Amino acid sequence: MPVTKTTTTTKTTSTSVAVDGTATTTTKTVSHSTYANTDPRSIKQRLDEDGYVVMDGLVSDEQMITLRDACDRAVAKARNGEWKLRRVVGVQFPPWGEEAEDCWGVQHIMHPDMHEPEFAKWYGSDKLLDAVCEILESKEPELQLELFNLLINPEHKDFCLEWHRDDVRPEVEAEEEIERLSIPHYGTQWNTALYDDSCLYIIPKSHNRIRTKEERDININEPLSLEMPGAIAVHLKAGQTVFYNNNIMHRAVYDKSKKRATLHGCMGTVKGGPHRARNILQHGVKWMREERFKETLPARLLPLYANLISLANSNEGKDLGYSQ
Repeated sequence: MPVTKTTTTTKTTSTSVAVDGTATTTTKTVSHSTYANTDPRSIKQRLDEDGYVVMDGLVSDEQMITLRDACDRAVAKARNGEWKLRRVVGVQFPPWGEEAEDCWGVQHIMHPDMHEPEFAKWYGSDKLLDAVCEILESKEPELQLELFNLLINPEHKDFCLEWHRDDVRPEVEAEEEIERLSIPHYGTQWNTALYDDSCLYIIPKSHNRIRTKEERDININEPLSLEMPGAIAVHLKAGQTVFYNNNIMHRAVYDKSKKRATLHGCMGTVKGGPHRARNILQHGVKWMREERFKETLPARLLPLYANLISLANSNEGKDLGYSQ
């Protein structure tokens, strides 16, 4: 597909003063490219038809610097054990537990104890919210604040996720698979790469059909296989975002030698009800009820936060289980 490439470079300068009065000036430079997509289809049409769509322009040059810095601090906390809410190497789905020798993700990066306000600022940024509204064909007051996590490279050993759909178990028969795939999502999720990222593999258009016999066999018996028919790697340049249907057939390959800091989030709408409840509340979001979390949110996110709390209240005491 023809694209037009544009590269921009941004420099920021900061000065720190030591106890002895010595001043140190630090300059950071960030360069990243944007690619103009010539596909005539709308964002929503591409997502509906292909199961995914890659977008540029959701991270500004200034945001790229502040988000990378925030990610470095969050990753350090996760790796040294200070932050226990992690995706643990060797475990694909929640619950992950608190003990880990290595991790492939940092959970709940908007948590007030993380002390990184840049994450909530970006989650509530104009361009991201506008993109989500377009994809969901919703007005902003109908949106629902949901999950925001960070996907990273393991420190000690490579790790792979198996082929899966987020909300359909591999062993289901065709009849149940059809039924589960027909449930409207009322939400979207995305990966935003702060460094070049080719970890995600997908089977385009697999989100709206049952698996073929060969796909099902690999899904169940060889779930780590890279020989899945029709599979492609999603290559993201720093600053690009892929929105994807979480029931597309997908997997991920985590290379410990290549730095990864990819923002992994989702938003839904108030129409989602019980379906969104299980998808979101299984990740443990009781901390979001705390007033101190609400106080950290940008004003624009407060209506979305109120919608999430309403969802949690309406499902209080229910055993929603896990998607997998």
